[in-house]
Parts: sequence; C-alpha cells; structure tokens
Amino acid sequence: MKIGNVEIMGKAVLAPMAGVADRAFRELCVSYGASYVVSEMISSKGVSMGDRKSKELSFLSSAERPAAVQIFGSDPNIMAQSVEKVMASRPEIIDINMGCPAPKIAGNGGGASLMKKPGLAEEIVRAVVAVSPVPVTVKIRIGWDFDSINAVEMAKRAENAGAAAVTVHGRTRSQMYAPPVNTDIIAQVKNELTIPVIGNGDITDCFSAAKMLEDTNCDLIMIGRGALGRPWVFSQINAYLEHGRVLPEPPVSERMRVMVNHIKKICEYKGEYVGMREARKHAAWYTKGLRGAAKYRQELGMLSSLEQLEETAYRICVENE
Repeated sequence: MKIGNVEIMGKAVLAPMAGVADRAFRELCVSYGASYVVSEMISSKGVSMGDRKSKELSFLSSAERPAAVQIFGSDPNIMAQSVEKVMASRPEIIDINMGCPAPKIAGNGGGASLMKKPGLAEEIVRAVVAVSPVPVTVKIRIGWDFDSINAVEMAKRAENAGAAAVTVHGRTRSQMYAPPVNTDIIAQVKNELTIPVIGNGDITDCFSAAKMLEDTNCDLIMIGRGALGRPWVFSQINAYLEHGRVLPEPPVSERMRVMVNHIKKICEYKGEYVGMREARKHAAWYTKGLRGAAKYRQELGMLSSLEQLEETAYRICVENE
C-alpha cells in the first residue's frame, strides 16, 4: 500500500514513543521487519528556534527507512515553519501529533488537547500540507474523554485538509493508557475515509495484531508499548499475517544478545554516560517475565557501564537456561 507516494511494505508500524523510539530502537525494529517507523515527537517551536535537542531528535539514518518525523504544537504558522527544518533529515513522511496525553504536551495546547479544537486541528494540517514536500499524516485519539468521542470528525477534517493517512489510537485522552481500546471507533473512521487508516492500541503480539486488522479493516497497525524489550514482535506479526506461522519467543540467550547489542547502539549514538542511563529502562523491559526478573531489574536499574551490562546479561542467561 501507499501513503501518498510512499510505498509501505508490510502491515506493522513502529509508534512514536518519547524517550524510547530513538534512532537505536528504530533501526532495531526495522531490522526485525517494521514496515516504517516514526520519530520521537519534536516540538515545532523548538525546531523553528534552532533548538539543538529538537534537531537531534529529528535525525534519521539510512537504516530506518521509510521513516516519518513527528512534530507537535498548536500554532499553524509555527508548525508550518518547522517543516523546512525537519526536512533536513529527509523524512519520507511528516506526522502531526494530535494524540499525546502527557500533561506537559496536552496542557500547553498540543497533542491530544487538539481533540477539543477540531477547527484548529484542521487549520494546522492544512498549513503543514501546504508547505510539505512529502506526505503528511496525523495521529489522533478517539476523543478527549468519553463524553466527546469525535475521532470520525477529526479524521475527516484531516483528510479534507490534505492528510495522506490518519492513525487512530483507540483510547480517549482521559484514559491515558488504561483499557479498553475501542476498535469500533477505529472501524468507523476507516469506513468514512478514503485515505489509509492505521489502527493503534494494545497490539502486543501476532494475535492482537490480526484482531485489530479484522475488527477495524484498517490498512496498517501501529505497535508501541508491545515492542518494548521485544523488537522481534514485528517478525512475529509479519510471519503470522503473511504465512499463518506463530513464531515462538526467542530463548533467553537471544533476548540478552539483542539487549546488549541494542544498548551498545544507544551508547554509540549518545555516548556511554547518557546511553547507560537510558539503558536501564530498556534492560528492565528485556528481562520482563524471566525467573528472578525483580532482582535483575533492581540490579539493571543501577547500570553504569557496558562491562557491567554484559556481566549481568551473561549471568541471566546462565540462571534462566
């Protein structure tokens, strides 16, 4: 299928996750078959002002294509101005965040707060589309709360403003990440739009991926938290959707090998001091469900060197196999 003129091979997309879906993780997920990836969300105001961190967040490598850069903000002019800056990374797609529930974002008029202002949301999409040389997509929730479910209206406005695809997270902002995910609303959006619709929310394995596709008839599925500590979930989903095969979870030795290589990449890109501190949360996810996981998490939560990481990973393998 295509998003605008961008061909997407496969069904499973990596979600934009602040503080998680960095270059190292995106490249890893692509190696396991993610059909495309979306960057961590980037402040349009920060980009426009030449903020160094925003520039770093928008960097895309050749090993993570096709890729989208996601921007957020509440001012149509500033959002449009940021396009030229993020295009320095040559993204295939620009994504607009209208679904982030974090108070820091929604409380300042961006992210999911735009679900309360459909007119402004449409104006933002139109402004970004007008200056973007690549397709523009929009990520929304089903509504701000259960009393204001308006995903269909938001999605139609986005399409009318020129969006090439819409991602729908099947929760309201008030739910944050609490269950349930409303696939009926995602299905309604799909029925109303002519552009591709991407279903998002609680896709954690091949079965939940297939169910999202069956329940909503969406064109693609987006995986977020289901990939944390489990980047191989993309190969599992692809094998099931394409061939009906259920791939097992990798053995502990393979999980630890992937974890170590992942964290080495983080350190390569960000330096060991920053990388090892960011590694702590990833290491906790990789050890989830293992025998003695609580003990390992406590130890991994104090990581400070790659040598310490490798020693712990080796011991985990010995104690769990």
